[in-house]
This record gives sequence, C-alpha cells and structure tokens, in this order.
Amino acid sequence: MRILDLLRMSSSSLWKRKFRSILTILGVMIGTASIVVMVSLGLGLNRATMEDIERYGGLTTIEVREGRGDSYSATSDDSQVMRLDDEVVAMLQSLEYVESVSPVLSVTVIGKYGQYQHDWMNVQGMTPEALAELNIEVGDGHLPMDSSELEFFYGNQIAAEFYNPKTYDYPYYSTGEYVVDFMEDTVFFIFDRDAYWSSQSDGGGSGTTATTPPKKYLIKTAGVEAPNDENSWSPHGYQVYCNLDALKTTLKRIFRNKVIPGQPTMANGKPYKELFYSEVDVNVDDIDHVLEVQELIKSYGYTAYSNIEWVESTQKQYANIQAMLGGIGAVSLLVAAIGITNTMMMSIYERTKEIGVMKVLGCDMRNIQAMFLIEAAYIGFFGGVVGLALSYGISAIINKVVSASGSMSSLSYIPPWLAIAALIFSVIIGMVAGFFPSRRAMKLSPLAAIRNE
Repeated sequence: MRILDLLRMSSSSLWKRKFRSILTILGVMIGTASIVVMVSLGLGLNRATMEDIERYGGLTTIEVREGRGDSYSATSDDSQVMRLDDEVVAMLQSLEYVESVSPVLSVTVIGKYGQYQHDWMNVQGMTPEALAELNIEVGDGHLPMDSSELEFFYGNQIAAEFYNPKTYDYPYYSTGEYVVDFMEDTVFFIFDRDAYWSSQSDGGGSGTTATTPPKKYLIKTAGVEAPNDENSWSPHGYQVYCNLDALKTTLKRIFRNKVIPGQPTMANGKPYKELFYSEVDVNVDDIDHVLEVQELIKSYGYTAYSNIEWVESTQKQYANIQAMLGGIGAVSLLVAAIGITNTMMMSIYERTKEIGVMKVLGCDMRNIQAMFLIEAAYIGFFGGVVGLALSYGISAIINKVVSASGSMSSLSYIPPWLAIAALIFSVIIGMVAGFFPSRRAMKLSPLAAIRNE
C-alpha cells in the first residue's frame, strides 16, 4: 500500500469521527501550550538577565585592577603593588584572545553651583573608543572625544545629587526638579577635595589657621545623557565621563609636582612622574575564552573580575527552573497522550471488521500498523500546531502585562527552536501513544474480526 493511500485512509478515518478527534486534539493542544509557555518563562528570565549583564557589564569584559602579586602578605610594602600603567596596557593588549584594552582613570571631584554642591562626583577618563562602546544615549551635546580640552559628559542622575550643605536639603528628592542644567548653567569644580574640606574647618577651635580654599575650575560641558523612561534605569546615570588624555593633562597642570588625590606616592611621600590607572577593561573575543584570559591575568599578580562566573551559576539556576516548569507542562501532555491512546483503542474496536477484511485481502501487517500510527501522528501534529498558536498568544499577553507593570520589558520568550521542538515532540508523543493500539490491530484474528458485529 502506498504512503499516499495510508495518509488518505488515516485522515478519512479521523474525519468520520471528527468530534472525538477534535476533543483529543484539544488535549494535545493544551499539553503543548502548557509545556511551551512554561519553558518560555525560564528562557525569558535567562534572556533578560543576559541582556542586563551585557548592557551593564558585558559578558566578555574583564575588569583588571592593581594587585599584590604572588607574594602578597599582611606585611607587604607598597613597592610590591602591581600597578596599572601604559606598559601593563600594552602587555594586556598582546595577550591571546584579547580584542581591545581600555584604561580608565577615576577621580572624585566636588561640583558647586550657587548654594548647591555635589560632594562625590565620580569622573572617569576613558579613551574615545571606550566611550563609544558604552552605547550611552546622548540627550544633548556629544560625547567628550576631543583630547585637546577637558570636557565633562554627565549621567542623567548627576543633577539630582546636588544639595544645600547648610540645610542638607536635596531639592530633586523633595520637588522632583533639578536645580542645575549643565548645558545652560555655570558649574565650578574642585579637584583637591582634601584641601577643600580642611578649608571648611576652623582649626578645631585650637586657634590654628584654616587651610586656604583650593582653586575652583570651570569645565566645559560636552553633553548630558538622555533621561530615563519610566521602565528603565541607566548604569551611567551617576557617572561623569571625559577624555582620558585631557583628564591626565588637566590633573598634571592643576597639581603640578604635588600628589594627585587617589594616586600612590613613593616611599618618601613624593608623587610618581606617571599617572596610574584606576582600572583597565579587557575585552575578550569570545565568552569561552574569558576564564582562560582572566586566570592568566591573575597569574601576573593583578586582580581580575568578570561576570562569567556569575553567569554560569545563573544559567545553571535557570536551567533547573526551565526543567521544573517544563516538567509541570509535560504532565498536561502526558494526559493528552493517554487521551490519544484511548481514542485509538476505541477506533480499533469500532473498525474490527474493517481490519479483518484488510487482512483477508492480504494487506501487509505493517501497513495496518502504519495506518493507525499515522492517525495518531495526525492528532499530535494538529494539536501541536494549534497549541503553538495558543502559546504565542499567551506569551504576548504575559509580556504585555509585565511590560505595563514596569518590572521588565518581557518575561516569556519562544525561540524558533522551541516551537519546532514542541511540534516534533507532540507528533512523537502521538505516535508513541498510538503504538500499542496499532500493535493490537496487527494481532487481531482475521476470521474473528470478520465475524465481529
């Protein structure tokens, strides 16, 4: 018997008993939708986490900071510190699998605008390439790419941190309005914070002379970050960015041969001639090479961090969640498989004489079995297709509700491979459920089947 004849006979048999077939297909549909939606929730959580890591820290970025080398101990002196300079940057760039290296120089300054000030303004000097890779959404102005003049680019929450030092009132948190507009207002900056705080005291009442207030500097504004929408938060909101070379030049000019705050000093208390970086960000070509490069950097005596270890732990947790949710959905599909088995058994009982006639006419036993397996596969296929359509609808509703709540943009994610796997799985479940009934059809006695009423 040709395969087309088997397909035609199987579909015709299902159509004759369409009400029972539809009910069985509904069972498969519910089972397929349950397992797809459940697994999609685990996949959605995992994808959202990976996107957040990629946005805020990166999956292939290693943060390198100074270390104490292999000889670190509680009595280690400053000469053993493994500092970050241009030679280290060049060495890291030469490592295998490393695509780019971005040094970062951080300083803390005080910002003053009229009666308001910001005490802990973190300024990060970065190369133009590194600034571009941050993918900051620029609201006004531009990123500080020019190295000839120091310009500041402000995160969208910097203005909220200005307060009145006399009343300790933060206007933004009480009124919701910013007191400073960096693109329009004149803001002064104090780089020598220690001298500033010393100048604010009166010598502790001991009659000593107060420190002379340090000089204030006017730094040009390059731009500001675009405001957050109600459903997002920016990792750059509380940072100030500038060009690395321009910052180094400015610090050397302001402090000349004095110690720059945050920079180490020699044993005699004098500053080094060069500036040391606060950190160096190493970008690796592939996530599979991150741990290898990270361990190599640590072996040189530096401190190295990356998100990969946390990512692996998180993925294991989400894999367990997916397995648990998938297991819950599989229960529904198991019930549907029992329904298919019941439907096929009833079909065999009703078609006993038909089966006997086919055997008397010399129909191959394997063709009889194949006919019932195809019927079961039809049920699994159509149930899977309708179940997938239902899954996409439920997923869209879940994502809409989650997005409206503001917690995240989406929660359910159905990748193409999951849809294909679910459809194949539903067909296989149908055929497995129909296997034993088809075997029973093969074993029926032809004469007994013909006599059956």
